[in-house]
Amino acid sequence: MRNILLILTIFMTNQVMAFDHQYSHWNLILKKYLRVEAKQTLFNYQELSKNPKILNDTLREFSELKKEEFDQFTKPQRLAFLINSYNAFTIKLILNHYPVDSIKDIGSFFSSPWKKRFFTLFGKKTHLDQIEHEYIRKNFDEPRIHFAVVCASLGCPPLATQAYTDKNLDKLLEEQAILFITDQNENRLTKKRLYLSKIFKWYGDDFKNKYQSYLHFVAKRIVQDKSIQQRIISGDIPSSWNNYDWKLNN
Repeated sequence: MRNILLILTIFMTNQVMAFDHQYSHWNLILKKYLRVEAKQTLFNYQELSKNPKILNDTLREFSELKKEEFDQFTKPQRLAFLINSYNAFTIKLILNHYPVDSIKDIGSFFSSPWKKRFFTLFGKKTHLDQIEHEYIRKNFDEPRIHFAVVCASLGCPPLATQAYTDKNLDKLLEEQAILFITDQNENRLTKKRLYLSKIFKWYGDDFKNKYQSYLHFVAKRIVQDKSIQQRIISGDIPSSWNNYDWKLNN
């Protein structure tokens, strides 16, 4: 009986180790089809649509991962997998309907593109909202994911130029947060007002547990002067919302 248990343990360990936690294929896609422009990144959907095999192979790897294998990942490995999966499947959604001017063109008033069950994850037909809200937000107290999961729009934070891994997760999440917050097209501090992305309006409550509030989080990253930080946090500098740009990030 002990021998059987040992064999099963070794088998399951090898299964977990077999998954590529460095995301080699996903990194190749990002390197080839993503370009940096100021503080945004633009994706070449048109070029990838001509030869989508590398994306399909990557998504197959993600879809073939069993839930019991995923559950054996470390917590950083699980979050990295979910972020990379969300971003890769979002690109697949765009390619399925390309050319489009906006991801919102894929849906309608009655049908959200984020509710389309067009891929398989953990053996079930799944949609993007399920990854973000059920798998990530419910299980990880990490509001910086809002600067990591990318909705294929110019108003979104930039798609990271490398895959998220358990090794770079915290560092890359922070870098992406700072990159977005200091992008004056999305968040801008003037002498009289703070203009913020609507991401903070939609998901502001997610920042309460770890950072007290989204204003605490933003203040410490948008300006170095502690007195100005305090004025932002106290509301002495009022804030308002920028319009969200849903144009495709291509």
